Amino acid sequence: MAQIPLFLLFSTLLLRSAAASPPQDLVRSSCLNASYPSLCLRTLSSYSGPINTPRDLAQAAVKVSLARARKASSYLTTNVTAAAGKSGRERAALSDCVEQMAESVDELSRTLGELKHLRGETFEFQMSNARTWVSAALTNEDTCLDGFRAVAENVKSDVKKTITNVAKVTSNALYMIRKLDETGGTNW
Repeated sequence: MAQIPLFLLFSTLLLRSAAASPPQDLVRSSCLNASYPSLCLRTLSSYSGPINTPRDLAQAAVKVSLARARKASSYLTTNVTAAAGKSGRERAALSDCVEQMAESVDELSRTLGELKHLRGETFEFQMSNARTWVSAALTNEDTCLDGFRAVAENVKSDVKKTITNVAKVTSNALYMIRKLDETGGTNW
């Protein structure tokens, strides 16, 4: 008799595990070849929304990137406001970077909107838009970093750390969009 409840408990755990593992398997298998696999796995495994399809996964990756870009934009805006004691070059680099990050936020927002409204008849066009906008966001992030080449190391280090993190999750988002695009509009 003691074996029956144990068997039932084991069976129930197996069923729950099987029911919960496909989304985690999708995240794990999709992150394997991402630009930054461990960051991909860490950010998407802890994502609170549903991830059951390649479309969900691409949306989640863009949402992570968008959230980090917004946070970086806020951080940079605060630094520009507090830039009174900084050199003209530092203020200009921060100001340019704020502008670049604002553009990244806009492009990632547009991408998310596009991914939320995918349609079979316009799938290729929509995916082209998504790839273009995320690539542009990534370029903006790189351009922001370029502006800090001749800036004091303490300022450059903080900005570089912040923007590099955004660029890495954005790169992973681009990878997930490409993976979704490979489905050709099926299974999404």
